[in-house]
Amino acid sequence: MSKWKVLLPVLLLLLAVPAVNAQEVKTIKIGVLCDLSGPLSTYGHDIKDALTIAQKDIDNYFKAHNEPYVVSFDFEDTQVNPTIALQKVQMLNSRGIKLIIGPMGSGEVANIRNYVTQNQIIIISPSSTAIPPLIGCTKPSDKKFIFRFVATDDFQTKAIARELKSAGIKAVVITYVANAWGKGLYQCIKPKLEKEGIVIKDVIPYDQNTADFSSYIQRMANDVNQLVKQYGNTHVGVIAFSYEEVADMLSQIPDNSILFKVTWFGCDGCAKSSQVIKAAAKKPVIENVGLYSTLFEARGPSFKKLAEEYKKMGYNHTPYQYALNAYDAAWVLCLSYVQVMKMNHGKYNATLMAEIIPKVTLNYSKGVYGVTPVTGFIELNKWNDRASGNYGIYYVTKADKWDMAGKWFYKNDTVVWYHKPSPPVITTTTPTATATTTAVSKKSPGFEVIVAIIAIAAVLLKRRH
Repeated sequence: MSKWKVLLPVLLLLLAVPAVNAQEVKTIKIGVLCDLSGPLSTYGHDIKDALTIAQKDIDNYFKAHNEPYVVSFDFEDTQVNPTIALQKVQMLNSRGIKLIIGPMGSGEVANIRNYVTQNQIIIISPSSTAIPPLIGCTKPSDKKFIFRFVATDDFQTKAIARELKSAGIKAVVITYVANAWGKGLYQCIKPKLEKEGIVIKDVIPYDQNTADFSSYIQRMANDVNQLVKQYGNTHVGVIAFSYEEVADMLSQIPDNSILFKVTWFGCDGCAKSSQVIKAAAKKPVIENVGLYSTLFEARGPSFKKLAEEYKKMGYNHTPYQYALNAYDAAWVLCLSYVQVMKMNHGKYNATLMAEIIPKVTLNYSKGVYGVTPVTGFIELNKWNDRASGNYGIYYVTKADKWDMAGKWFYKNDTVVWYHKPSPPVITTTTPTATATTTAVSKKSPGFEVIVAIIAIAAVLLKRRH
């Protein structure tokens, strides 16, 4: 009996160990604000796919390193709508979620900036690119809790300006979605185009919620027609700072429009858009414009492994850049959270979290934790925005697919073309050719009249005889 008295407490302790360990496992809750039904839904669903894989990878990492954590993602659809984005952030906060990947649009980031700052919510956007002043930040401390793992539009517009110059463009018409992101792209590229000597004929902002682009199309057509007369169609372009609604715009342009006789240039809002491909399949003339679109292009050693996971999951495509950025954001948030808990005696602290994220990002980029970014080395500037990476230039092929046309390299500001833009040839009848044709046509009827007179005379002479 005394033997059991000794063994019983030991047995009870052994039985209790798994239960204690199970209780010690903490869940890192991360909200995800992405577009699942709006103008960036192609990329929003891709972000969701990438984070589904990230959840498994991070959980396996914690298990292998005996870290008592797991991660969970709470996906919320914002439709790139700033009002909805704020509502979703408030809802996530009410659930106690203080870490967020997203939102995707700069207008959304601008609208939630005050709320996340006041409530000390950390956000890492994988795709917001507007320069800091356009999202309401006048000094780096204004973005203390706001990080972005994609280069800003100051980077992208530098790439686009060089792209246009390299393609031989001398004059453009710019249209953009009238929000913080679209306006920011225009404001960033304007001085760069002027420096390159590229004329901006007109600037046409449009309502993000419009379904009828007819008035904008007419204005663009009038502008482009004037430019083509002055420069020729090979030196004229249309710049569209748009989301996937550019597919609707192109679909509404008449097939015989001058707008389909010049090259179009897009940006990261529409590059690789499935909606554009669907539109081109229904309206082949869209293929003529190319829609040469820049997309932040950063790949690291771990990219190949993630791409293989995509195939295993049956996603049928390689991950887009925004999804890659989101994947790295998930790792940085989780690694930073664990470090904060260790440094702060098991208690979370948002200010400490914001301070160590740049350090963790650097160590993550160096492979200190045994894993490396799928987007390559991530360098953050004083605004907590990414300040490294090249841009791929994608275009719509005749086979209704996106393919890489070239690449812009940020270190030396150069473009390497694999498929240089070439608009359709406009055939015109020259004045000389017209005059010759007219002369021939006039000569022919005159000869026929002479023949007719001779024939009539012969008949009359015959009758006289």
